[in-house]
Amino acid sequence: MKILFLLLFSLLSFTSPPARPPARARKVVFIIADGIPADVIEKANTPNIRKVIAGGVYLPAHVGGDLGAYTQTPTISAPGYMDLLTGTWGYKHNVWDNAVKAPNYQYKNIFRLLKEARPTSKIGIFSTWLDNRTKLVGEGLPAAGNVKFDYHADGYELDTVAFPHDKGSLYTHTIDDKVVAEAAKCLQDNGPDLSWVYLEHTDDMGHRHGDSPEQIRALGYVDEQVGRIWAVLQERTRRYPEDWLLVLTTDHGRDATTGRNHGGQSARERATWLVLSDKSTNAYARRQPVAIVDVLPTIARFMQLPLPEATQRELDGVPLIGPVSVAQPKVAATPDSLRLTWTALGTKPEKVKVWATTTNQFKTGGPDTYRLLATVPLARQHLALDRKKVAPAGYEIVKIVLEGEHNTVNCWLMP
Repeated sequence: MKILFLLLFSLLSFTSPPARPPARARKVVFIIADGIPADVIEKANTPNIRKVIAGGVYLPAHVGGDLGAYTQTPTISAPGYMDLLTGTWGYKHNVWDNAVKAPNYQYKNIFRLLKEARPTSKIGIFSTWLDNRTKLVGEGLPAAGNVKFDYHADGYELDTVAFPHDKGSLYTHTIDDKVVAEAAKCLQDNGPDLSWVYLEHTDDMGHRHGDSPEQIRALGYVDEQVGRIWAVLQERTRRYPEDWLLVLTTDHGRDATTGRNHGGQSARERATWLVLSDKSTNAYARRQPVAIVDVLPTIARFMQLPLPEATQRELDGVPLIGPVSVAQPKVAATPDSLRLTWTALGTKPEKVKVWATTTNQFKTGGPDTYRLLATVPLARQHLALDRKKVAPAGYEIVKIVLEGEHNTVNCWLMP
């Protein structure tokens, strides 16, 4: 019997499937290097950034919303950061300049969305501008969801003893280096699930010197700093069951005349760029340029983070990885009809649901009641609706949502 038992045990051991490896954590670091025009980074010698691109992708991108439309947003730093953090343009998040006077925290940032869905997740911020944590994310503010960072290194610009403010603004490079050192150490030791690294020196050099050797030197500093962080992420990937996405971008370009200014809607001020360490981009990403608001849904997609339906219906961005159905929704009004158009990106026949509401309670924390207007083939790419049935006389807004199998997009009509 003992021999028979051992024989059966051996057979079962041999034929049983191997134990599954532990699930790999999916983590993200996004870096905003301030004020680097697309034409500058495309020509510069950036060996570390190009290593990331070699295993990932470089995408031409834009900021500023849609030119001349209700989504148009100033090409200024804080609005650009908030575009990325919330996946929405200024008409929603309400950040129009660097004063950050009255951000609308109803449009939840990616840190808040992560913490609400997965409270045990760890988040970090490493920044050369304190307002990124205290005003834009709104750490500890009830209106912003009482988000608390598990790790942070910022506020050094307020310490004028350790970092004296010289006339040439070289101190911001020193602070950037300090921020990166703290970020690299925290990432190496703790591996937060989601981290933001913000670097300022490139923008300072742009404002002071415009298109210049000083600007190129500052970009070289960024390249070295990115290299340090990238090395840590690669090491963690080797040591732990983790997959990391590095997102590197900028918040605005610069004027074409001198390179010193930004804030307007010229082509060079709007033209930016995006680097992902993941090369498995989708059909939408290949229809370049992409937008800074695409970063939030991309991070959520990579982290397999479920987003609330109400949030999905407000996002102005589209994921750059994974399957995607629909993009570029537009609505035009005639006296009798509303004419919708969209770009179909699905690779197989599918339907798109068309929803609408004539309220904007989301803006103040309330729910919007959407009506399903139609379900049509995605490939049709257009639909005419009876205007009176969709929006009775006296409406203040019509919010239209197109819901595909893999993503949701929206467009608004305002009288």
